[in-house]
Amino acid sequence: MRPRMPSVPRIASLPPLAVAGGALTVGVGGLYLAGLLLTGGEIEAGTSVRGVDLGGLTREEAARKLERHLVDAGSRTLAVKVGDREGTLDTRRAGLSYDIPATLDRAAATGTDPVGVIGGLFRSGGAIEPVVRVDEDKARAALGKLAGSLDEKVREGAVSFNDGRVERTAPHRGYALDVDAAIGSLRAPFLRGTAGPVTVLPARESEPRVTADEVQRAVREFARPAMSAPVTLAAGGKRFTITPAVLGEHLTMRPDDTGRLTPELDSKGLRAAPVVAGALNGLPATPRDARLGLEGDRAVVTADARPALKVTDEALGKAVLPLLTRTGGARTGEVDTQRIQPEVTRENAARLGLTEKMSSFTVNFEPAAYRTTNVGRAVELINGSVVMPNETWSFNRTVGERTEANGFVDGVMILNDRYTKAPGGGVSAVATTVFNAMFFAGVAPVEHGAHSFYIERYPEGREATVAWGSLDLRFTNDSGKALYIRAESTATSVTISFIGTKKYDEITSVKGPRTRVEQPARKVSADERCVPQTPLEGFDVTVERVFRDAGREVRREPFRTHYTPRDEIVCEETPGEPGT
Repeated sequence: MRPRMPSVPRIASLPPLAVAGGALTVGVGGLYLAGLLLTGGEIEAGTSVRGVDLGGLTREEAARKLERHLVDAGSRTLAVKVGDREGTLDTRRAGLSYDIPATLDRAAATGTDPVGVIGGLFRSGGAIEPVVRVDEDKARAALGKLAGSLDEKVREGAVSFNDGRVERTAPHRGYALDVDAAIGSLRAPFLRGTAGPVTVLPARESEPRVTADEVQRAVREFARPAMSAPVTLAAGGKRFTITPAVLGEHLTMRPDDTGRLTPELDSKGLRAAPVVAGALNGLPATPRDARLGLEGDRAVVTADARPALKVTDEALGKAVLPLLTRTGGARTGEVDTQRIQPEVTRENAARLGLTEKMSSFTVNFEPAAYRTTNVGRAVELINGSVVMPNETWSFNRTVGERTEANGFVDGVMILNDRYTKAPGGGVSAVATTVFNAMFFAGVAPVEHGAHSFYIERYPEGREATVAWGSLDLRFTNDSGKALYIRAESTATSVTISFIGTKKYDEITSVKGPRTRVEQPARKVSADERCVPQTPLEGFDVTVERVFRDAGREVRREPFRTHYTPRDEIVCEETPGEPGT
């Protein structure tokens, strides 16, 4: 369009100038005045912003025109890139916009200074780039969110193993968007718009420590040879072969501080692998003492001792790792085993003092399936116990909790002053037998307790019971020599013998009379676990342990026991149930 020309008012004649300098001054002033009159604060002719012609428009008119055309034509999204990941940035959310006032400042006549005004008489406007405004807070927030999807962690080179195969991971540098630096780089791509190339935003790079060359070296020198064939090991006479697939499950390569990949073997995990555990678990895990028997009163070895063989995780790892880079028959090795010697052997039994019978005691009982099972299991666990000088032996620690998992079944036992059914019933017969063997061996009692009421098959005042977690039978071997416990049982009896070295020539028992006799009561029970019970009086009794040496009495030790009356229990049938 043609710019509008303002009307120029008539100018009065100027007086003639007296000197050239004056004439020059008036001439410049005239040009300045003419420039002001001609431009009148309008946009210069020929001025445009992004194809929008603003020539001859007032500032207000130009602002409205730019608002209609320039803002709507602005780029809504920018294609950006961080490292090798691409994404888009919403320019409005990032606070990018055209600054109309600042753009008009560029486009408008220079101003009212003489040089600018006079210069406007001799030039026309041109294409002007708009000014971009950046809201830094919005830009930082948008770029921070963008970084969450475009940032890429450094990927280290790696070597791994899968089903006997070698797998490698190529390294890759990492990129983290430099948000502060990126804010200033948004103006130019915003001006270019969607037609421009993808904008590479400034980012901080992280180089991997494990390089591609290091991955190649690790595969060539270790990983590929490690998976090339099985390895065969021998331990304690057992031979077993470990395949590459099993090896690979427990093998890794980790970078050291310099980025060099080094092999690591999970020896504990490999030890638990079925092929390894199946072989090593067949080795004797605990030493077995020589078994002792009696010929008269003399101790004899009836079975030789056997050492235990232990293979540690560390020993397994030390045997396997060197074989992995070898080939052929060189992939066979021996695992170091630790030999754990038993306490008692044929050679040292006499030196330990296990030479004679110190005591032996037998308890007989009525046959019952539960009793045979529970007595037999307790005897199995006690037999062969070795108690060194000044060591304390514990019934509960040796036998363990009387549970089904430990080999015990339900049976009749005393609970709350009456017979009842519970796991381990009948074990008190073994406890009583051990107590009497201890009594006549002359060693020191530490903990023991009698049944709450008297049971006729046991000697008065010389019997014991046990309860897991509340009552134990313990003694200390103060004989000065080692002590060996031999335990035997039949369907109707249990025998416990102590083998060692006698400290006294003879130990006997003297029982006193019953005192504080108390009569039982009669009770009826409908409990489904009720066990009938015959009555028996309660009483106190004292038993003395008499020590003799060289034919004379050395000392006496009293054992005092209180028995409550054994009430008569009559089991009543539960209503609605048939009798048993």
